[in-house]
Amino acid sequence: MLRRTLLAAPLGLLAAPALAQTAWPERPTRWLVAYGAGGASDLFARMISRALGAAGSPTVVVENRPSGGGIIATEALLTAPPDGATVLHVDNGMMIYNAALYSRLPFDPDRDLVMAAFIARFPFFILVRPESPLQSFEALREAGRRAALTYATPAVASPHHMAMELLRRRADFQVEHIPYRGMPAVLQDLMSGRVDCAIADVTNAMPLLSTGRAKALITFGARRARAVPDVRTCAEAGVADCVADGWQGVALPRSAPPALLEKVNAAVRAAMATADVQRQLGTTGAEHEPMSVAECGNLVQRENALWRPLIRDLGIRLEA
Repeated sequence: MLRRTLLAAPLGLLAAPALAQTAWPERPTRWLVAYGAGGASDLFARMISRALGAAGSPTVVVENRPSGGGIIATEALLTAPPDGATVLHVDNGMMIYNAALYSRLPFDPDRDLVMAAFIARFPFFILVRPESPLQSFEALREAGRRAALTYATPAVASPHHMAMELLRRRADFQVEHIPYRGMPAVLQDLMSGRVDCAIADVTNAMPLLSTGRAKALITFGARRARAVPDVRTCAEAGVADCVADGWQGVALPRSAPPALLEKVNAAVRAAMATADVQRQLGTTGAEHEPMSVAECGNLVQRENALWRPLIRDLGIRLEA
């Protein structure tokens, strides 16, 4: 009977012992998400919490605390005990951009937060309509050297915005930023021809690319996206030192014990390796890369060195 039970069990449950051995979570846990339900952060938080629950661990409850810059969710983490019963879902903006964007924050991301685990990268693409005269990156660059083109992103100071500003500087062409409120509006105006191009993450780009409703000219990753391997990187198109991805991770207060950070790291890595999460990663195009706590810290340092000076040079400021 035991053998039949094991054979019938979903593959995701077979990884349960590996998850349970991490000893985290040790009690019911809040997983704070700084965005509303249905977005990419919420989706991945719920995927991971389900994987942790399947391992027989105490319940992990996703708690949405949406606000500009993730400030409310971050404050909720920092006012809770640093015992692992509350963790924060973070992204580029929260860990990297905020310190340069806001003149006053009620916390210091560098001093108060530490990234315990890496979740996934979200490759970015430049998208155009299939009938656009800009059928290659080279055509876009040359057109942008003659006159400013327009490009759409889901928000000012979003990772999408930062990616194109970096490319604009590295490749020496002109583009005018048209910010929207969210990706649905971006893609709608791209398809209707109101903007010349758009910057889209892989999750939003895949449905358009797979049905031929959009064309990707370039990807900003260090390597070609696994989900869309026929699109060149910036480096392959002759633009050096131009790498930009969206990414997500899990953060704890800086005062959390190092042993706890290691436990959270191990648990998240094991959850990301389960069959169910891997299957869902495939549907979104996001790319998981296992990182240690130290490697997460190195990522944050590298990103800070690149993006904070760019944000300050662009003169972008937001109010908390």
